[in-house]
Amino acid sequence: MRNRTLLEELKQYSGEDYYPFHMPGHKRNLFDFPNPFSVDITEIEGFDNLHCPEGILKDCMEYASQVYQSGETRFLVNGSTCGILSAVCGLTGKKGRILMSRNCHRSTYNGVFLNELKSEYIYPQIIPEFGIQGGILPEDVEKSLKKYPDIQAVLIVSPTYEGVVSNISEIARIVHRAGVPLIVDEAHGAHFPFAYQGGFPVSALQLGADVVIQSLHKTLPSFTQTALLHIRRGFRDTENIEKYLSIFQTSSPSYLFLSSIDRCIRMMVSDRGEHLKRLSESIEEVKRLSKTFSHLRILPEELKGLYGIYDIDPSKLVISLRGTGLSGKWLSDKLRCDYHLEMEMSGLDYVLAMTSPFDREEGFQRLRAALSDVDREMETRVFRRQPDDRFSDDLQDFQSEAAMSIYEAWNAETEQVSLRESEGKISREFVYIYPPGIPVIAPGEKITGRAIELIETYKEKKLAVQGTSDRTAEKILIVKI
Repeated sequence: MRNRTLLEELKQYSGEDYYPFHMPGHKRNLFDFPNPFSVDITEIEGFDNLHCPEGILKDCMEYASQVYQSGETRFLVNGSTCGILSAVCGLTGKKGRILMSRNCHRSTYNGVFLNELKSEYIYPQIIPEFGIQGGILPEDVEKSLKKYPDIQAVLIVSPTYEGVVSNISEIARIVHRAGVPLIVDEAHGAHFPFAYQGGFPVSALQLGADVVIQSLHKTLPSFTQTALLHIRRGFRDTENIEKYLSIFQTSSPSYLFLSSIDRCIRMMVSDRGEHLKRLSESIEEVKRLSKTFSHLRILPEELKGLYGIYDIDPSKLVISLRGTGLSGKWLSDKLRCDYHLEMEMSGLDYVLAMTSPFDREEGFQRLRAALSDVDREMETRVFRRQPDDRFSDDLQDFQSEAAMSIYEAWNAETEQVSLRESEGKISREFVYIYPPGIPVIAPGEKITGRAIELIETYKEKKLAVQGTSDRTAEKILIVKI
């Protein structure tokens, strides 16, 4: 057991030279903010109430709505999670049906559980040379809407964790023609509306989505756990969303978080895109350098138009080792231990460096030098060039067969069996890598041999397999038949 407190550990870590290529987007810069204890209040006179805004909070959210050109904008202090839960539960009826991209965050699946929904999935394309997910094809959305005419809402993730943006304008057109609302989990795209000088994708809110949820803390200078829920102008089915926001938002919202949200938006407006412009320039330097590498590759913007990719967020640096036999965990550990560079996440054979408008040039200099060193060092290695390419984050390979709904599975009688012996059984649990929290297996689905093989590979590569009650993921709970 550690002798130091969490705060002592954090203070020690902050005094070291580890550079954060991960969220939150403020990147630990010392912005002009008062001692948090001096401004930590409750709903006292003159400071409004988030659950019944009539004063300053109402004014701040109306200002945000003007900035984002929404019909309404709501501040979220329980992260994008509470926004997604509110949208899913507010726009579907009990035991209804939702169409969702399979690469949704686990909060979406929790919403499916709470409303006892039947979930139909649209699977993202695959980028074979990188082994990661591409975009959602509009035609796949259209096919599903025709196959299931009782669908009550559609939810798409765009951009993905790796920065891939789908054709939201076309998807919105198809969804609206079917008479249902489109929800977009744009948690990783909160910076899009502030790219006044171009170079970044357009927000889903400007492309026809009805409800858009963004995590400010992921890419912008706001405290962790702060987010926004936007409702499109003209979209009137908002009463239920408001009702569920009052359920999923804490009854004691932090004024530190609320002020951080307001301050972040105003800071980005006054900046007029200058920080994003400098970010683009720094990223371009990294990408130019990467073209000289022999082994490491960075996801290029030239993939636009392929694999369902409508656009790519350049702030996400996907650094691939595919074909070398080395894992993303190996590269992440090396960058942390040898160069004190912390990545956002590692996949089977890639790492994700997450940047923001408030990254410093010092960080990019260190990243360029480290990647150059690693690529040169790899020249001396004897690679296992092989079978790793048969594994990827291609969810098409793991298309689910639901035997029952998530709600039914979670409430069924269960038993625990070895993961290796679970093929053909009905899962009672989620299995996913966190981050990003996208399920390989969801409750109610039949467990396939292919899924078991992938999970075993994740474990072999020392990635964080989560969701199972057995922390080692050697066993899994199944529905007892």
